[in-house]
Amino acid sequence: MNLTNELARQRNRNAAERTLMAWIRTCLSLISFGFGLDKIINALGRDTDNRLTRLGVTPIAMTFVLTGIVAMIAATLQHRRELKRLARDEYVYQEQPRLAAATASMVSLIGVMALVFLVLGSGR
Repeated sequence: MNLTNELARQRNRNAAERTLMAWIRTCLSLISFGFGLDKIINALGRDTDNRLTRLGVTPIAMTFVLTGIVAMIAATLQHRRELKRLARDEYVYQEQPRLAAATASMVSLIGVMALVFLVLGSGR
């Protein structure tokens, strides 16, 4: 193996590490937001008995947390597969699942859920 190929592999390994770090930040943000949202709404809603607010926010918060957990697992698995492919003598490019698109779709669905609960809650 020549030096040029090994340097290219090292750049690809470094890029894979940076990508995983970006996913860690994204997933941590999703999990933290979901947890914080639930805690804030519960703290503010102690004196109110709005059942729709309690039932609406908790599933949305839980979905944020679940999306963060699932995306982190998928990103870690994708990272490990990429490192294994880079370790081979012959690197073969393979189309990978679009993890970012799947996560964006889940966040969009959470937004739709939130909108539905807001619309239902505004007709009190």
